This record gives sequence, structure tokens and C-alpha cells, in this order.
Amino acid sequence: MKNKVGFVYDDLKQENQNPQIDPGKETVVPRRSVVQVNFSGDERSLSYYNDQFDLKKGDLVFVEGAFEGTLGRVVGVNYNFRIKLSQYKRVIAVADTDVHGQFYMAGAHCVTFDRQVLPVDRAATWYFPPQKDTDEFVSGSDESSFYLDDLTGMRVSPVIMERGQDYFLEHRVRYLCLDGTKGYAIVEGTHPYAVEFTCCDGKISGLTCDCYCSYPCKHEVAVMLQLQKLLEKICKDYTAEFEAHSYFAAVYMPELMYYVMSTRETGSITI
Repeated sequence: MKNKVGFVYDDLKQENQNPQIDPGKETVVPRRSVVQVNFSGDERSLSYYNDQFDLKKGDLVFVEGAFEGTLGRVVGVNYNFRIKLSQYKRVIAVADTDVHGQFYMAGAHCVTFDRQVLPVDRAATWYFPPQKDTDEFVSGSDESSFYLDDLTGMRVSPVIMERGQDYFLEHRVRYLCLDGTKGYAIVEGTHPYAVEFTCCDGKISGLTCDCYCSYPCKHEVAVMLQLQKLLEKICKDYTAEFEAHSYFAAVYMPELMYYVMSTRETGSITI
């Protein structure tokens, strides 16, 4: 039996989302506020100035300062204030949790075959703050490749392979997308890391991770193991859906619940 989950939300709530994420949406005028933000694992709530977004309680945000790069949750919004700007850090980004569409159950992950439901750029806002103007990136490739059904071709050490298997079993691969032959994944490690690759007829090439390792890493191993499992499940239960779109995006189920359901005050879920 194919199990499906559908998310439906009231349109009235969508106006509070970050207008910069989807240019097709109606622009929302930011409302100045001082917000209290709580960071997981810390009992304190810190105050930040906001002049870019129309924030509400429950929104997930990135901020400047000591907690830069750490996602926090807005727990209070104050519109009546007078502050000295030099004493306050700002809210710099809001996670795009505007997810509505159909998902299929695939083990510990939920899978969608609709490109509009949870594309890479939306999922990335859950884990990564905006890039700074001073950030510079370079990439390269040695044109090596291997087959997905034989990971010995990755030429990783036994230690790295074991650690990658641990990451896979711990469901550290939070998001994985395959669009045609282009693959992208987010792995939760010391920090979230982005893994990219090409998959063509079972052959993997261009496998890279933005962690600090100068060799094939545990994050890449975990992604390949997760890709194996998801493709096996999809080919078994959802072949028609996958072939019709040549696309899937999978998200770890607890992450979907946290980022989507916990930020909403109204709406419905259909199983």
C-alpha cells in the first residue's frame, strides 16, 4: 500500500513568509520590531532588531552576533520600542517553511516528486544562513567516478566508511534531492554540510562536500548509502511517480515536522 501525507495551510498565514525567497509571491512590507529569539539548548531568549521581515512567533530565523549560523525560533515580537541600534544585532534571514503538497512515506524519510514542494533553495534556508558578500567559493573535479551499487569505488578508508555508515544509520542525511542527473544533499554533522553529485545510469561522478576534508568524507558516504536506500524504495513502490517527473526530494520526517508543522498555527494534515 502506498502511504501519502498531504499538507494544506490557510492562505492568510502565507503573507508572513520571507518575501525575498520567492519573487513570485506578493511583496510584504517589513514591519519594524524587536524580537526575542530562543536557540535550542539555551534557556535564554535574546533580543534582536528586525527591519527586513514581517516576523511572528514561531518563525525560524538566523541572526547576527554570537549565534550567527545557528537557527533560532522567535518567541516574542514587540512593535512598541525605542532602542539604540548600536546595541542590537539584527535578524538577517528567515527559514522558508512555506511547504504544502504531497509526500510519500519512504522509511524514515518523506518523499515528494513535485519540484515545487520542497526544492533545494527552500530546504537550504532551513540549515544555512545567507552568504556574505565577502564569501568566496572555488571548486574542482578530478573526473573520478564509481557505481552506486559498489561503493568500494569511492576509495575511502575503512574508518571513514564506518563513520559514514554511522551517519547514515543515525539519519544524519536530512535532505536529499535528485533532479534528473543532478543530486544535492544536506548532512547534519558538527554543522550542516552540503553534498553535490551527478548520478547517471547508476554511475556517480562529481561528488563533493563543503566540509573541511581534503579526501572523500563520511558525509559523502552517508549520502550515497541514503541514495541507495531511497532509490530502492522508490523503484519498489513509486516507480510511476519517479519516472513521470525524473525528480524526487526526500526530507527526514522529524525535520519536516519541526520546520513545517511547528511553525504553523492553523492548517490541516491529510493521511
